[in-house]
Amino acid sequence: MPGPSLQTTAFVLTRRPAKDGYLAHGAFSAEHGALHLMQRAPRAAASLPPLDLFDKAALELEGGRGGRTWFVRGAVIVRRHTGIGRGYETLRRASALATLIDRHPVAEEDRLAVGALLATALAAFDAGARPDIVYLKALYRFAREEGHPVREQWFPTLPAADRATVAHLLNQPLDAQTAAPEEVERLLGRLEHYLRGHTEILPHAEP
Repeated sequence: MPGPSLQTTAFVLTRRPAKDGYLAHGAFSAEHGALHLMQRAPRAAASLPPLDLFDKAALELEGGRGGRTWFVRGAVIVRRHTGIGRGYETLRRASALATLIDRHPVAEEDRLAVGALLATALAAFDAGARPDIVYLKALYRFAREEGHPVREQWFPTLPAADRATVAHLLNQPLDAQTAAPEEVERLLGRLEHYLRGHTEILPHAEP
């Protein structure tokens, strides 16, 4: 007897080791949250396109036992973010964001906002925007969407000059950014340090 069926649009966030002839992916749907996808490894004559990292795809899924795994029965690629793979730093930052969202359960009421965040960030990475700034903006926004008081608790701890820089980074469009990479990296480090100490968003650094 076939399992339950599901039709949804999702972003492919992670690639897991293949098993028993299937490709495994972690994905995120603004409607249904985190999804564990299994897709049969493609053959030469296969008509179903293999999913790739950062794809936005319209999916036809069939549920497996336990309700946590979904088998891909149909897929239409809505957008393939091929520009992300053209630069190491862009790929590194996009992968960090995707892994972050894949790892943390998102409450049902926050899924639409996180889906919009993913769409915006992946499009910016794909278009060649500065990956350090895209990642900082996305990380801050994700923490806000998860209910953490970064504006009220973290931001006031910064020196006045840093507050001015952070405000510009967060509020101005990407093409208006001029902050030096080392300055962005320093401020990102401060944000990550706060998140590690006050939230479960980032893993704690190894001792």
